[in-house]
Amino acid sequence: MATPESIQRLVEKFEAGKARYAQPDYNEAQLRQEFVNPFFAALGWDVGDSQQVLHEAGLKSGGSTKHPDYSFLAGRQRAFYVETKKPAIDISQQIEPAGQLRSYGWSGNTAVGILTNFAEFAVYDCRIPPEQGDPAAAARVWHLTSAQYPASWTRLQATLSPLAVGQGKHKDLLAELGKGVLPVDAAFLRDMENWRAALAEQLYKQARFIDRELSQRELNQLVQRTIDRLVFLRIAEDRNLEPYGALERAARQKHVYAKLKNLYRAADKKYNSGLFHFDQADDSRGEPDKLSMDIYIPDNVLGKIIFALYPPQSRYEFSVISADILGQVYERFLGKVIEVRSEKHETRVAVEEKPEVRKAGGVYYTPEYIVDYIVENTLGKLLDGATPEQAAKLRVLDPACGSGSFLTGAYQYLLDWHIAYYRRHPAQFRNRRRETAEGILLTTTEKRRILLNNIHGVDLDQSAVEVTKLSLLLKMLENENDSTGLRDMQLPILPDLGGNIKWGNSLVGSDFYDGADVGGLADEELQRVKAFDWDGADGFADIMAAGGFDAVIGNPPYVRQETLGAAFKAYAKKTYDTYAGTADLYTYFIERGVNLLREGGAFSIIVANKWLRARYGKPLRAWLKKQAIREIIDFGDLPVFQQATTYPCILTIGRDGAGDSFAAAQVDTLEFASLREHVESLRYAVDRTMLDDGGWSLAREEVQVLLRKLKNAGVPLLDYVNKGIHFGIKTGLNAAFVINEDIKDRLIEEHPSSAKVIKPFLAGRDIKRYAEPVVERYVILIPSGWTEYNMGISSDPWRFVQETYPAVARHLEQFRAKAEKRWDKGDYWWELRPCAYYDEFEKPKIMLPDISLRGNFTFDEKNPYVANTAYIIPVDDKYLLGILNSKLITFIYSSISSTYRGGYLRFIYQYLARLPIRVIDFDNPADVAMHDEMVGLVERMLGLHKGYADLTDVQRSVVDAQIARVDRAIDALVYRLYGLSEDVVGIVEGG
Repeated sequence: MATPESIQRLVEKFEAGKARYAQPDYNEAQLRQEFVNPFFAALGWDVGDSQQVLHEAGLKSGGSTKHPDYSFLAGRQRAFYVETKKPAIDISQQIEPAGQLRSYGWSGNTAVGILTNFAEFAVYDCRIPPEQGDPAAAARVWHLTSAQYPASWTRLQATLSPLAVGQGKHKDLLAELGKGVLPVDAAFLRDMENWRAALAEQLYKQARFIDRELSQRELNQLVQRTIDRLVFLRIAEDRNLEPYGALERAARQKHVYAKLKNLYRAADKKYNSGLFHFDQADDSRGEPDKLSMDIYIPDNVLGKIIFALYPPQSRYEFSVISADILGQVYERFLGKVIEVRSEKHETRVAVEEKPEVRKAGGVYYTPEYIVDYIVENTLGKLLDGATPEQAAKLRVLDPACGSGSFLTGAYQYLLDWHIAYYRRHPAQFRNRRRETAEGILLTTTEKRRILLNNIHGVDLDQSAVEVTKLSLLLKMLENENDSTGLRDMQLPILPDLGGNIKWGNSLVGSDFYDGADVGGLADEELQRVKAFDWDGADGFADIMAAGGFDAVIGNPPYVRQETLGAAFKAYAKKTYDTYAGTADLYTYFIERGVNLLREGGAFSIIVANKWLRARYGKPLRAWLKKQAIREIIDFGDLPVFQQATTYPCILTIGRDGAGDSFAAAQVDTLEFASLREHVESLRYAVDRTMLDDGGWSLAREEVQVLLRKLKNAGVPLLDYVNKGIHFGIKTGLNAAFVINEDIKDRLIEEHPSSAKVIKPFLAGRDIKRYAEPVVERYVILIPSGWTEYNMGISSDPWRFVQETYPAVARHLEQFRAKAEKRWDKGDYWWELRPCAYYDEFEKPKIMLPDISLRGNFTFDEKNPYVANTAYIIPVDDKYLLGILNSKLITFIYSSISSTYRGGYLRFIYQYLARLPIRVIDFDNPADVAMHDEMVGLVERMLGLHKGYADLTDVQRSVVDAQIARVDRAIDALVYRLYGLSEDVVGIVEGG
């Protein structure tokens, strides 16, 4: 694009007055006003709009508070920082400005940072934190002089304009050098985990000062509170809320903890947040923390932690580490717990992953774009057209708040909404905002009012409750320091959030104890109970009496049903309409969350999408059909949670009348600038009346109509084959029972009787479409009941096996210990589990693997057995084989089942059984003709695949072309069999 005239004039003005601007008395504030602001305005930024640009330099008090001069925003996230220096400072050579910028960028988790004195413009890769002695050019990826601005304007516009930044184009400026460096959240988590381990060990040892052992819960609380308080006070220092270096000065003296307790008491009076609560006289904030005042922590332990929070040891700039970043750190931090164990007459302390986290495969921190979408989709719609008086009445809840990511997101949305409202209505509510040269900021009192009015949460983990409070308080203190008038405010500054964020089990009410054998419960299960009475004094009685919450949002914990415990399942069975014995925990969070809404409210959470099709989801689907579903966004196998494939979806439900349809979108990529805009481009309507109780397909209406037609055009496969769909066999110990050809040959050579119990064996990966399977493995098959049936009067079963099959017995003996531990063995350890259909494997049959990209069926007459990664259909029916391998059946299957990472389909019994198979009317000549045509095509296809592996490349290319032609003919015949029009065939062919 052409360089704007404003930039040409700006550069000419600077060049003409360069000598004047280089004088020491020309300061940064003048530079920003005369040159930097117009420069970014020319790029398209509204530098006076705090929704786009934060002028953090305006928050400094006498230059003592560390803040970058500007934060440029993409949505509510800081995209990059800009630090300015006056032209008298040579930023290309001086180390400190570049190091400071990189510290801001790394600590604030912004990859890009810009340093400028307008004479020069330098872009840095801030993924790389500064090291002592780094030259100014270290991690610098682009450098311009003012004279080069016009010629470089196209690239500047393409990477640093608001539109480009919204699309993430600013990161295109970065080189590869920053990849692989530990980001701030991972570094801070590592440090916090080290502090936890050191504190846990020492606090347990020092418990002698209170003449008793600390319980595991007390130990976890003490460690958590110690870390939380130190982090809070250190952040307060960098934001100029506390005198800088107070913690460090305490750490340089003797009796460090005594000095810290004095700081804690002062903070209690000043903040009143519950984080510091030691006064027995003030019980309005709950039980005071007397234990923290009685315990002792050695100087060396505290010193290591505190010194790690200050430079030169620390690279953290706490002025820019946001509540969101800390939330990510704490979410993972809370995934572990301190355990006290007694081993061999010795008690030791260890930090272990929580059982539910271990079984779930880790902690899944919700990405910010998901939080933003859910908040905007619920709270945003409730605020549409509202006034601040109406906004004050909204009540937002996260019933499993964790570290508070959804609640801090909702709180930030409310803060932004109020600022935008006050900008549009400048004459109203003047006492609720601060007018600054850079824009409107909310008063501390206003931020406090919004927090107490609107934000509510519950969590079963008491540590999570405290972390959520801390996250919200830090969010409230963002952009605050003494220059904002905070210190002139009447103390205490912060609200007590004890009435907003509460400890308890959202899913269990006080009626849990009615008739429950509490005495018979293990401690772990009792901890899961922690009944929470929503209507009671310790719950949210006023909100529930007024009808409930306006918005319920969140990401319920990923807890598998196996860990829920018998007592909870018994309670869930009598309490929840959505109960299923194998349902995961999120099922009940959906029902509870919707029932907590007031009329007109909105519920939205991100959960696994398994409920759409899983058997245990049937009661949930039946219940949801009666609810006002607004939207389901399915992410399929996309890695929304980077640590694992969780197949998530966003489910949004209103508390109002259910319509005939709801919106759906199947997200196909995570490479988007805005999830909202991407979903809008994909959104379509789903007719709820067409949803099948056996499993929901989020298909477009024309696909739903087609699926219904196809269902009516045939009979379920299970009925067609007279219930003959069988799992492959499970040995429970493949190392013992599955052998290769060399071992098979040796065992038979040692004793020919071995051949009677050695059968050809295929795994799922050995089964290929239409291909003759190649057997490379064998299974030792002594079925359950064989020994008792055959041994006659022998009183020693194992001796009988040794005498009957001596070579096989010698082979199995080496695996005896492991084989005996199998839960799924037969009557004896050498027998396989009971199976009523072993004989079916030795008949002609159709076989298929359980994982494949499409229908992958073949025919077998050689009688191999198959593993549990495959299925058999014991029929000699080549007509059926052709239908099953058709595009139409793959289309149907992918519509009724889930797609896994890489586009793979998981072929499982419940979906296979439902496949509609067109039945031939053998009294109808046209049907008979199509049947015979199909059999001929399938036999042709089987013939083409015989010996394929032995062909040359040239021969294969010829055969491949023939296979493709026959495949197309089979597909065309299937379309005729099912009576599909050309338009409908287009839907199938398009996937």
